[in-house]
Amino acid sequence: MSNISDKKRIVIKLGTSTLAHKTGKLNIRRMTNLVRVMADLHNSGKEIIIVSSGAIGLGTGKLGLRERPSDTPSKQAAAAVGQCELMYMYDNLFDDYGITVAQILLTKTIIENERRKNVENTFERLLSMDVIPVVNENDTVAIDELELEIGENDSLSAIVAKIAKADLLIILSDIDGLFDSDPHTSQSAKLISQVDHIDSYIENIAGGAGTKLGTGGMITKINAAKIATEAGIDMIIMNGNDPDHLYDVFDNKPMGTLFTACSSDTAACMKG
Repeated sequence: MSNISDKKRIVIKLGTSTLAHKTGKLNIRRMTNLVRVMADLHNSGKEIIIVSSGAIGLGTGKLGLRERPSDTPSKQAAAAVGQCELMYMYDNLFDDYGITVAQILLTKTIIENERRKNVENTFERLLSMDVIPVVNENDTVAIDELELEIGENDSLSAIVAKIAKADLLIILSDIDGLFDSDPHTSQSAKLISQVDHIDSYIENIAGGAGTKLGTGGMITKINAAKIATEAGIDMIIMNGNDPDHLYDVFDNKPMGTLFTACSSDTAACMKG
């Protein structure tokens, strides 16, 4: 197993189900505890980058909507409202620990063209200044991502990890990790603690959709694992209900499902 305690540059992806109640409104207690733990890891010398979902979900709650909007203009409106609330909370909570945060909003277009280098430079400079970047997709203007759902934040977090040259990606979700069958419907489902090769079997068992407030499911996390591991980055999927379990990760205790990074032979890594 990888020596996780030695990892320094960490991308932590926080899903909507981790940050918000089922009502869509912010889960204040959990977010407060998440920030406390991440601030402590930051103080220990870890370079933390947060990829945060939740803008549309929080906007949905703030606007008093019963469920996540389905039309693009309403999604954009919810994102615009929710992003303000999200960053306000991060700024205030991290400020209690004397830590500065920065907002980075990305789109697929920016990531894929020559401006990607500017993003790399921004990450490097912010981390060198002891700042924690908080990244989200720019849902207010990223119409193609909203409509086609190719901009979900699981894959975005892996792309950010790759751009920022991270050592580890942690995806916090409402599930304990990857199971050999659906744990919601099968009592015999077993957690897969480590995946060294992402093959057709792994892809086939990664079915299922996310919550009504989010867009992701296990398959999007497997896609993220492909991006991360091919870039030489270990990735962990784990339950975000108890933020203190992040300490266990860096004490090298098995948590969730670990996807081990590919070696230089990427083709071999992807074969079963």
